[in-house]
Amino acid sequence: MEFKKLKNFFKIFGPGFITGASDDDPSGVATCVQAGARFGYSLLWMPLFIIPFMIAIQEMCGRIGLVKGKGLGAVIKKRYGKKILFPIVVLLLIANTINIGADLGAMAASVRLIVNAPFVVLIIGITLITLFLEIFVSYKNYAKYLTFLTLSLFAYAAVVFMIEQDWKQIAFSVFIPNLQNSQDYLMAIVALLGTTISPYLFFWQASEEVEEEVLAKKLRAMDIGTPTINNSDLRRMRLDTVVGMIFSNLVMFFIIVTAASTLFRHGIFNIETAEQAALSLQPLGGNLALILFIFGILGIGLLAVPVLAGSASYAISELFGWKSGLYRKFKAAHGFYGVIAAATLLGLLVNFSGIKPFSMLYYSAVINGLVSPFLMIVIVLLASDEKTMGRFVSSRPIAVLGWIIAAIMSGAAIMLMWGFLK
Repeated sequence: MEFKKLKNFFKIFGPGFITGASDDDPSGVATCVQAGARFGYSLLWMPLFIIPFMIAIQEMCGRIGLVKGKGLGAVIKKRYGKKILFPIVVLLLIANTINIGADLGAMAASVRLIVNAPFVVLIIGITLITLFLEIFVSYKNYAKYLTFLTLSLFAYAAVVFMIEQDWKQIAFSVFIPNLQNSQDYLMAIVALLGTTISPYLFFWQASEEVEEEVLAKKLRAMDIGTPTINNSDLRRMRLDTVVGMIFSNLVMFFIIVTAASTLFRHGIFNIETAEQAALSLQPLGGNLALILFIFGILGIGLLAVPVLAGSASYAISELFGWKSGLYRKFKAAHGFYGVIAAATLLGLLVNFSGIKPFSMLYYSAVINGLVSPFLMIVIVLLASDEKTMGRFVSSRPIAVLGWIIAAIMSGAAIMLMWGFLK
């Protein structure tokens, strides 16, 4: 009976909630752990700061998919042409492949702490499991699995309450930013922005809104026809997105607090591998903290890797006009599923490049922070364009928030690059 209630509760959540949860992938975990370990509580203002901007951008992406019945790539191509879409897709594929590889590596390395098996065996096994879920499980069931995997994120909240915290200092750090004039601090800000407001999330949510419309029979197929929607559809999407983005940033808050109250407090300022992060937590938070950390990495990795590969495949399929959609069978969308498989397998190969997984995760977040501003400008223009959206254009407050975060991330990226060039 309780399971049935839980199942019904999760029915109210859709693409927005899954998108928000997948944002806390091992890349996000690594970035937040690094931020907490290096700077303690001083970056706790970031989750609260990011929430309204993340809601605005993802609401616009969801709105575009819902109104047009097409993925973000298809809408960009139709409005601005392939010349604008092509470089976006190339950068997205590069960033996602690195991210997939780093996520797979972090998952395998974490599981290895409790399973006595070679790293190669574990990472190949995890890769095959994710490929099976992506290619051979129907979207209807796949979406259910993705939703329930979000429960793994509560592991990070549990760890916070197992460790003694300075809640007064935490509250102060949340509402009073402790800015520092250093290149490392700026890089941490760009990485946190990049890992929360990421290009793959933009493409994923827009396409999943269309998948939901196909499932509800409002569309015969993705990219074919225009769905009939009303204000209640937009309200559902907006609520789903708001809850998903708040959830995402709440998890970010818990991870930073955990790292700050354990690693930073005990002088452990640099984390380069999943094993190091988990093993550093063990003597400080106990065996249960270690197990919860590993469970969180594995669960959210199984959620995030398909999202990363799927978002890249949607973008490439829309660029070349291929049939796409997780609701389609493999034989009906060879190109779409081929890109998913290729991106995942290339990600697997990244792990044999010699780069440490957590370092890879952290810098892939920085890459996202450098790529996102241009794409956000395109999204705000699309969502505010009456020719594209008709009467369903974004509200002025949402558009203003979109322009502000695009400007902030552009400025942060320019400052970061200027610092490297000096």
